[in-house]
Amino acid sequence: MIFRIIGIAILLAFYGCYFCKMIAQRKKGIVTDHIGKGKTGFVKFVECTMKIATILVPIAEVASIVLVTSYLPLWARIAGAVIAVIGVVIFITAVFTMRDSWRAGVSETDKTELVTNGIFSISRNPAFLGFDLVYLGMVMMFFNLTLYVLSLLAALMLHLQIVNVEEDHMLIAFGDDYLKYKKRVCRYFGRKRVK
Repeated sequence: MIFRIIGIAILLAFYGCYFCKMIAQRKKGIVTDHIGKGKTGFVKFVECTMKIATILVPIAEVASIVLVTSYLPLWARIAGAVIAVIGVVIFITAVFTMRDSWRAGVSETDKTELVTNGIFSISRNPAFLGFDLVYLGMVMMFFNLTLYVLSLLAALMLHLQIVNVEEDHMLIAFGDDYLKYKKRVCRYFGRKRVK
């Protein structure tokens, strides 16, 4: 029962932050969701597949919470809860640190700023890291094959979004400033030694 409560709280905090931020930006006239819009080829495939996967995962998470499916030992479920909570904290911190530069997907037309302070000083992609940690934690708490496969697919598509879409866009939008930032800060976590 305790894992059900923790799982529901994690999902409410995580997706609540996501949708509340979108609503707040919409009130300011900012379109947040650019996933797949105006894209073609591989980029459209990555973004649309990512969107489908990230919609299916919470459905599988809720089903797993309701069915309380888990074949993992108690220590793994506890570790999963801790990992998922850390993921929520990282995600919320990233969303608030980005302020109105936060977008879901890449927009070729919106002018945003390069955010390198706060949590972005130790991770170039903390929101994506938050997603991955929540997925991992939920799989550990409510392990079943469907949730595992969908979470793995979503994490893979998020990674492909970063590597094949986001980083290219950032380089075009911010040029040398982004290159310098990329040399200092790791994709997911950590700082690099700059010579």
